[in-house]
Amino acid sequence: MTQEALAELPPDIAQSPLFNGDLAPIPKARRNWTTYNFAALWISMAHCIPTYMLAGGLIAVGMNWWQALLTIGLGNLIVLLPILLNAHPGTKYGIPFPVFARASFGTTGANIAALLRAIVACGWFGIQTFIGGEAAKTLIEALWPSFGTIAQGTTLFGLSVPSAITFLLCWALHILIIYKGMNAVRVFENWAAPLVLVMAGVLLVWAVMTAGGLGPMLEQPSRFATVGEFWKVFIPSLTGMIGFWATLSLNIPDFTRYGRGQKEQMLGQTLGLPTTMIAFSAMGVIITSATQAILHGVDVGKLWDPMFLLGQLTSSSNAIGRDAPLIASAGTRAVVALISLFGVGVATVSVNIAANVVSPANDFANLSPRHISFKTGALITGILGIVMMPWKLLSSAETYIFNWLIGYSALLGPIAGIMIADYWLLRRKELDVADLYRPNGRYAGTNWVAVVALVVGVLPNLPGFLKSVKLIEGPPGFFDEIYVYAWFTGFILAGAVYLAGMRLAPKAQPQPPPNAAVS
Repeated sequence: MTQEALAELPPDIAQSPLFNGDLAPIPKARRNWTTYNFAALWISMAHCIPTYMLAGGLIAVGMNWWQALLTIGLGNLIVLLPILLNAHPGTKYGIPFPVFARASFGTTGANIAALLRAIVACGWFGIQTFIGGEAAKTLIEALWPSFGTIAQGTTLFGLSVPSAITFLLCWALHILIIYKGMNAVRVFENWAAPLVLVMAGVLLVWAVMTAGGLGPMLEQPSRFATVGEFWKVFIPSLTGMIGFWATLSLNIPDFTRYGRGQKEQMLGQTLGLPTTMIAFSAMGVIITSATQAILHGVDVGKLWDPMFLLGQLTSSSNAIGRDAPLIASAGTRAVVALISLFGVGVATVSVNIAANVVSPANDFANLSPRHISFKTGALITGILGIVMMPWKLLSSAETYIFNWLIGYSALLGPIAGIMIADYWLLRRKELDVADLYRPNGRYAGTNWVAVVALVVGVLPNLPGFLKSVKLIEGPPGFFDEIYVYAWFTGFILAGAVYLAGMRLAPKAQPQPPPNAAVS
């Protein structure tokens, strides 16, 4: 592909230290992703265990089922807008996210935006890998009960030995697939998307039929007596839902650079993201509600974990609250466990590679394109995903939503605001692609206007974040109120400061490309 890309660029780009084959623009002849490819990408990414459990976290803090689904749906419709806006340059110019970031942050300054995005992705990679590993552990124990007792009492950085084994096996599977290349990812996503949906549908039908109905949760009222009480929980929850995909709102060019055209990527993403997130979350609500009527006396917090349900389903012991196993036949239990293990593996790997490996791999490669390849970047991502100890981020719903989801949205919202303001309002969708790869071109160095705008966008949310992670203490105040709007505050403030700064600094004003491309 490198030679094809160079054929569409000036000769000097081949020797540029900012260029390598992984960061090169995708040649027009190789942009072959269709509407289905983009829809399948989002369907496979949304069909993951964290999505299934989203509504559970919202119901746990007091919402009823429809308030939870409304919050999830609205959050995904809002984040779809920056996703589509940042997707456009990927399809138009064939460039990945870190190269696109060079237009607003500069060829050197883009590393700031890329690294912030990459660190968040490493955390998500670790979270998804840990969840996948725990799922594998649960299902392996159904087939091999003594597995869970290996080195009993011994822990590695807070993980039991069986958990550490399945975590590392899941980790190795991710690295193996990504080393096969992006086309393997596209093929994997295409067949993974319908498979996971079918398996979740089977679990839903079983739960409803076994319970003899939809269960009690759909009749459970909200714990909020007034709009004011609801609003205090709704806003941080909405910000958390936006934060869930705030990562992809930045690096979506990593995928849309393969698109045939704007229509395909826009339609595919619109069909794939909000519909799937609402539908899969709703399936989680119905399954959890029905299993309340099946497993009597179980803490509802456990029922939101699909791996707990599958563990009960495949166990040879009597199910909780019942006088017999849920599945009487040992052979049937083994088959269900194997199919479930395969399905959970597909769900975890499909979302993790697409959402949390592709982008940081490109971002790390952007640090030194001549020395770090896409595959090396993927390996760095995997190693940092272990170092960040993701099981700590999942220690409680409060830590997950307020510290993790809202916390990183305070970082990524400002970057999205700057990039959108630069591409759509300042440059009017026109980029000089060759100069994005030149160390002495129009985008050379660091655009300090963007850096200042980023800092201004992050600062108002910093006190609230420090309080949420208990690094500082004090009575509730103005900055605590700001923090729950973290993504919105950062996005608007950074975008406005960037536009004002660029218009007030004549030397920072972009010049129109000599041969502007037409979308």
